Amino acid sequence: MKVLITGGASGLGAAVARKVADDGGRPLVLDRHPPKEDFEHMQADLADRRCAERAVHCLARAAGGLDAVVTAAGIDACGTLCEVPAEDWERVVQVNLLGTAAVVRAALPYLENEPHGRVVTVASTLGFRALSDATAYCASKFGVVGFTRALAVETAGKVAVTMIVPGGMDTAFFDDRPDRYKPGADAKLNRPENVAATIAFALNQPPGCEVRELVVCPSQEPSWP
Repeated sequence: MKVLITGGASGLGAAVARKVADDGGRPLVLDRHPPKEDFEHMQADLADRRCAERAVHCLARAAGGLDAVVTAAGIDACGTLCEVPAEDWERVVQVNLLGTAAVVRAALPYLENEPHGRVVTVASTLGFRALSDATAYCASKFGVVGFTRALAVETAGKVAVTMIVPGGMDTAFFDDRPDRYKPGADAKLNRPENVAATIAFALNQPPGCEVRELVVCPSQEPSWP
């Protein structure tokens, strides 16, 4: 299985790439940075739509097509609406929502040529629950929820669509935040490998069967339900 993974150089994306490879598949990484492992990759900024589209086409053509896309890339900008610089706020939406749409749009012609092409988007528990000082992230992930649900209707019978809704994960996602926005020392976070296994489950459903939406979170996740 040839799987294009955005954000595949770190965090959840890297865990997905490793899982795909371990399962005998072919991970194709799209990220601003090269992956630590020797996977095929293209460097691209998802905030740049044309750059993202070119990277998708380059990876797909070099691989001879695509079987699936996993949109694991994501960023955040914490703070109140007035505190976060407009450029930073907008970049969160550009990467998380518009970047997801750009990659899927570019990939769909390849996926539609496959008997069982699949898209897995990565939303968030904060795509359903509003939180103060997270307007950019909530806006982007609420958008991913709506985008994915509409895409599933639009491509029904042609491309399988799954939305994964992770809770907090133990990744570098929180590293650059001010301390007040980092998980506390006693926070219960999921390992990205656990979420990657869930994504692999969705990717490996038999023809005609789809996992449409799946929440995967630590058992003591504070933002779900």
